[in-house]
Amino acid sequence: MRRSRLSSPPCFLDELESQAEDQPDDLPRWRRTQRDRLIADRLGLGVAIRSLYARQMAERLNRFLPDLTNCTVSGYWPCKGEPDLRPWLSSLGIRGARGALPVIVEKNTALRFRLWRASDPLEKGIWNIPHPASGAEVDPDIVIVPLVGFDCAGYRLGYGGGYFDRTLAVAPNRPRIIGVGYAQSRLETIHPQPHDVPMDVIVTESEALEYER
Repeated sequence: MRRSRLSSPPCFLDELESQAEDQPDDLPRWRRTQRDRLIADRLGLGVAIRSLYARQMAERLNRFLPDLTNCTVSGYWPCKGEPDLRPWLSSLGIRGARGALPVIVEKNTALRFRLWRASDPLEKGIWNIPHPASGAEVDPDIVIVPLVGFDCAGYRLGYGGGYFDRTLAVAPNRPRIIGVGYAQSRLETIHPQPHDVPMDVIVTESEALEYER
């Protein structure tokens, strides 16, 4: 597995210095445009290729996280062509770990996390994304976050709702944050703002990038 450890990437330092000059005049519109393009690009990969890439990401996660004993790992329910890592998440029990899924209890509030196994009943949440209908709420040790896009400094472009940023900013015990997405989703910068929370690690089908914070 190719792994890169990045500390204060030069491109990020340069971006900070020139952010005021280089930032798009209408950042929300720029992000919407990039988001729409990247989602269309990944849907264009086709189901077979996305399934292959998801298996490769799962293999890299296993190598990057060799010991998950007594850990709680939150995954996600895939949508809009996101890598489907549910098989990997449901297999964590044999490694002594517990799987969980995020739950949107109310719009514009922090996520909650409930324990999840493949046999557990589900219900659709606010955005029609399935989550555990019941189950204990937990504070994950590791949070796997889907990426629409990402940049060289480890910042994530999501769907614009701010749920993960809002949640991670107020987490009582900050979990390790691992973003997962396709290598083709890499951007030079997402023009990070003060509320954007960087990933600790980003895993694609071709590499794992670890950032020192």
